[in-house]
Order: sequence, then structure tokens, then C-alpha cells
Amino acid sequence: MPRDAELIQIVDAALAEAARRAGAWLACRPGCCECCLGPFSISDADAARLREGFAELAASDPERAARVRSRSAALLERSPSGEPEDDEPCPALDPATGTCDLYAARPLTCRAFGPPVRCAEGGVAICELCFDGASEAEIEACTVALDLGSMLQESGGSTVALALASAPTHHTPAG
Repeated sequence: MPRDAELIQIVDAALAEAARRAGAWLACRPGCCECCLGPFSISDADAARLREGFAELAASDPERAARVRSRSAALLERSPSGEPEDDEPCPALDPATGTCDLYAARPLTCRAFGPPVRCAEGGVAICELCFDGASEAEIEACTVALDLGSMLQESGGSTVALALASAPTHHTPAG
């Protein structure tokens, strides 16, 4: 199993290739946040990366970090599991801009969403807003294979809100 930094490089490279192939078919852009709604679990590595990213944000932009912390606390108050309702945004999503305040530290699920990705079982995951009017052949030509299932084996059943609840409010470099 690759270390987290290596895993992120693998996923980001695969998705960059998928985005390159997709070109204009890809609707995903800053401000498009349809995929940032509703519940999803994250791995232990995702949670650790989010906490580190939050600490960095707290050090560089304390006001923005306070808004993320507030959205996360409000979600945990409504839902102790930290899972948003189906149409409720992730606490890392800035509602004013439609962008992720923790984009560089985002979970693997978030990194892999959008372009067509074929999983080990053969199915293809794709954003419903992308490839509008594309044929199956056009979608297939843009598809990359990425076995996220094996990469997420260490899933701790955590959520973004739960990970942020235990995030430090100051950055302490790892290592």
C-alpha cells in the first residue's frame, strides 16, 4: 500500500489524464459544487490529511478556518455522525464561492469525482453534469482505470466534520 503522499500523486495524475482526455466534456470547474453535497465516508488517511490541511489554513487564514470550524460544528450539532443530509453541503465547502476551503487536503473520493473513472469491478463512475450528450464511445475514450476500493481499505468510517472536530487550530509540521 503506497504512503498517502504517493497515493495522492497516483490519484491526481490519473484524474489529470482523465480531465485532459475529457476536455470540454468536463463540466467540473471552481464554483461547481454539485458533488460537495450529501454524506460520504472518508478513510483514516483522508481524516489525517484534512486535519493537517485545516491546521495550515488556521495558520495562514484564521478567519476562513474559523468559518470552516463553525460550519463543521453546526453540522455535528445537527448530526453527531457528521454526515450531512442528502442536499446539505460538506463543511469544507465555502457557500459564498462554491469552492473547497481545504481543496489541497481533500479526501480521495473528492479527488476522483468528475471525469469517468473505471473501478476494479468494471463500473464507471462519472459526474452526472459532465459528458452531457456524449456517446458511450466518447465517454469510454476519456475513461481512466483507478481502483479506489483497494486504496480506501483503511476506511475508518469517519466524515469530514468528524475529522475537523479534532483538528488542531495551529500548524505543527509533521516529521
